[in-house]
Amino acid sequence: MSDHAFQSAGELAEAIRRKEVSSLELTDLYISRVEEFDGPVNAVVVHDFERAREAAQAADEALARGENLGPLHGVPMTIKEAYDIEGLPTTWGIPEFKDNIATQDSESVRRLKNAGAHFFGKTNVPLDLADFQSFNDIYGTTNNPWDLERSPGGSSGGSAAALAAGLTALEAGSDIGGSIRNPAHFCGIYGHKPTWGVVSDLGHALPGNISTADIAVVGPMARSAEDLALSMDIVAGAGPLNAAGWQLNLPRPQKKHLKDFRVAIWPSDEQAPVAREIADRVQQVGDTLARLGATVSDSARPDTDHAANFETYSALLWGVMAAGLSEEAKQANRNAIPDLALDDKSMQAVLTRESVQEHGSWLRHNNNRNYIRRAWKQFFESWDILICPQMATTAFPHDHGDYMNRTIMVDNEEQDYFQQLFWAGTITVAHLPSTVFPTGPSSDGLPVGLQAVGAEFNDYVAIDFTRLLAEELGGFTPPPGF
Repeated sequence: MSDHAFQSAGELAEAIRRKEVSSLELTDLYISRVEEFDGPVNAVVVHDFERAREAAQAADEALARGENLGPLHGVPMTIKEAYDIEGLPTTWGIPEFKDNIATQDSESVRRLKNAGAHFFGKTNVPLDLADFQSFNDIYGTTNNPWDLERSPGGSSGGSAAALAAGLTALEAGSDIGGSIRNPAHFCGIYGHKPTWGVVSDLGHALPGNISTADIAVVGPMARSAEDLALSMDIVAGAGPLNAAGWQLNLPRPQKKHLKDFRVAIWPSDEQAPVAREIADRVQQVGDTLARLGATVSDSARPDTDHAANFETYSALLWGVMAAGLSEEAKQANRNAIPDLALDDKSMQAVLTRESVQEHGSWLRHNNNRNYIRRAWKQFFESWDILICPQMATTAFPHDHGDYMNRTIMVDNEEQDYFQQLFWAGTITVAHLPSTVFPTGPSSDGLPVGLQAVGAEFNDYVAIDFTRLLAEELGGFTPPPGF
């Protein structure tokens, strides 16, 4: 049975269909692994074991009657704590919401259940989903299965840690500043940030919020590219308010071989320098693709100002993140703005200004965003994929110090903690799909993941590119001891 722990969700569904293993046996396997291994990792922080066993038993009985519940028939899974599951808490790690019990399923949960999956737990997040680490006063700290002294990433850190440790079959996260992509990189798994708007985020919210969040997305996390595509098949599409009027028709992959791709590589950038080993890994992947016959460029870039683009992203980001601030906090920021130097573009200064931006300012940023989208659209008329870093380093040690004063070390150089939002934000502000894929270990044995970015709406193209690349580089590898 332990052989099933690290299989893909698609493989597990096939094993259930063939009656090589029952849904109940798989559910019990993952529950037993949570009980055995999750103590020091602390990834699966909300348990729903009995309802999961009941759902698994029902899936087995349906199969015995010849019924097919869908492509994930009987597959047990977990999901990020930020998604609503009826009867379970949704807190976003915020103590004030520790007693918030969801009264209905989120849209993604509903669709995954309709595809035959069931849920036995929820996975940990940082406070308000706003960190490259995953710790909060409700559930504690999640540790990286590759090194318990290091972060698994955030904000979908529990999701990535659970997948890496073989504690679940499939996961789903969310992303506005790398919250799917950063944990995928840190934990050596696959994560896909969809094109903005193609997966409904209804029910991935705190009480009272039903509007689609600006620039934020929800999307799949898995141990294989195949599972990312399978999950996208299930969760992508119009949300309930749009379903009567539009349908989604994402382009399907046409290229069968890596040699057929036109790939631009972006190893590092002076605005957010990455460790030499990370930059070298981007170059190595490019070299591999060139050797296989792909067209590869290390200089092709969109015709746009990436520094200005990041300013647009930051304005939109902090507008979203500050939406829930109290009126007192907002007034304090208004009072602080006159004391800021006009050329102060530090993260604290940007947050202070943009947390209280007027609607006219947002409209200007939104207009800039669409210029950015247009520049990338033109770029992807000549290129199929862009490969770039997700973060400057591999998983870093836990740091629960003051939020705005943290730093990370990049090749022995101190760098502002949030400077690395450049790599996530440059892609996010353009609404582009990005698949983080594992490339093997670093010199210190920690996973290195990179972004494979596609044109807007070319989600399946980006995902399938990483599937083909796994045939050359290898895919997911379990951490030692699990």
